[in-house]
Amino acid sequence: MSDIAVLINTGVAVLAAVVLIVRFRVNPVIALVLASVYLGLAVGLGVEKTVKTITSGFGDIMVDVGLLIAFGVLMGSVLNQSGAIRRLVEHLLNTFGPKRLPYTMGLAIGTVLQSIFLDVLLVISAPLARKLAPRIGKYGTARMATAMAIALECGIVFTVPGVASLALAGLLKVPLGKMLLFGLLLVIPTIIISIAIMTFLFRRGFWNEAKDEDHTFVAEEDQEGEEDDHEAGAPPVGHPTDTRGGSGTDLQTGTVLLTQRGKKQFPLLLLFAPLLTSLLLIGAGAVLQILEIDLPWLQLLGEPVIALLIGLIGTCLVTRSAIGQKRVEEAIAVGFKESGQILILTGVGGCLAATVAAAGLGHILGGLFSASTVAPLLVVWAIAAVLHIAVGSVTLSAITAAGLLAPIAPAIGLDPVLVALAAGAGSLFMVHITSNTFWLLQSLLGQSVRGALKSVTFGVSVASVVAILLIMPMSLLF
Repeated sequence: MSDIAVLINTGVAVLAAVVLIVRFRVNPVIALVLASVYLGLAVGLGVEKTVKTITSGFGDIMVDVGLLIAFGVLMGSVLNQSGAIRRLVEHLLNTFGPKRLPYTMGLAIGTVLQSIFLDVLLVISAPLARKLAPRIGKYGTARMATAMAIALECGIVFTVPGVASLALAGLLKVPLGKMLLFGLLLVIPTIIISIAIMTFLFRRGFWNEAKDEDHTFVAEEDQEGEEDDHEAGAPPVGHPTDTRGGSGTDLQTGTVLLTQRGKKQFPLLLLFAPLLTSLLLIGAGAVLQILEIDLPWLQLLGEPVIALLIGLIGTCLVTRSAIGQKRVEEAIAVGFKESGQILILTGVGGCLAATVAAAGLGHILGGLFSASTVAPLLVVWAIAAVLHIAVGSVTLSAITAAGLLAPIAPAIGLDPVLVALAAGAGSLFMVHITSNTFWLLQSLLGQSVRGALKSVTFGVSVASVVAILLIMPMSLLF
């Protein structure tokens, strides 16, 4: 079959998947498998090889990231149940102060909290962010909503163990330790720069509080929360005249009070110690590999599956002492439910990528690129951006874009980790009404749809552009 025919059929397959998902509301799993079947048959792979390619594509990516995703989601679910997530955010507020709140909360969500399933993390942190937004001053809602949107979306594609970052690393066969190191180098400046740009725009009239904020949805919830924190005839917890111990916000200093009316709490560092240990072990394994140091026992512990298993076991043991075995079991049950849909979606993304590779698209595109490493990264970014605009799934668009260009990376001397980061950056472009994250941020942060289009859609798109502008110089250095 001619190269033009392969290109046309690949385009038809991808477009058909998008139309099925967006126009006809077909489940993404079904749409991607149908697109894979069409492409395999259309390019002449035959029935047997097409089916084998689809199933092996699913299986291969599950071999690489299946357990990692499951362990990460389970760990996050247990930490959520223990209340550690909320306490960590409060501690950051107390340490760094309300003026730096968007940056500290954004960095926390985009880095150390990425073991949490995105929707769960959003639902947990949004009420706290919403209630503390007035402490920032003018444009507090806008800045907090933008910081959360940027951090949530950047975290899942750049930061290990974010779901999309794990999937991209597995698809492109990037060592997880390397993905961790490069992801952190990218995600931290991306979050800081993007929040700073949006803050500048808000202060120049980009935000209209009367039109862009709508607290109707959350007004009753906030009022109930305040009532819960009141005792009969007593001022609110954290009020300057309040003499009781309790969780709340000091209205004079803006700091968060962490003591809970005589209730003993496990140290926060102890609750997060297993997760931090996992990340340190993975990082140590990556360093040993880079330096070519032979320490078998540390190499074993530094293997991502083993490291995250250690973290999961440790988290369950520590949390069981804090909240009891029954609640830990409930958290694990929720984690299994959440991880199932993620694993299936990730796997079928691998199906289409495997079929594209088998069709020979990588060889064809390889001949179209020069030795420059910048153009391919821009192509990956653009493909992921277009897919995300249409489909609305960050993970799906990143995996598909990376799969299209993965075969040519070795031929042009491009490090696969850069392809992974570029695909992740492109998949952030234009988070809009097809994304459930958009609607969660719109409702939970007290915004109108118009406001969410500014803080979420435009804000995360700024992060997408900032990220690719940071990735391109990296391609010249590594």
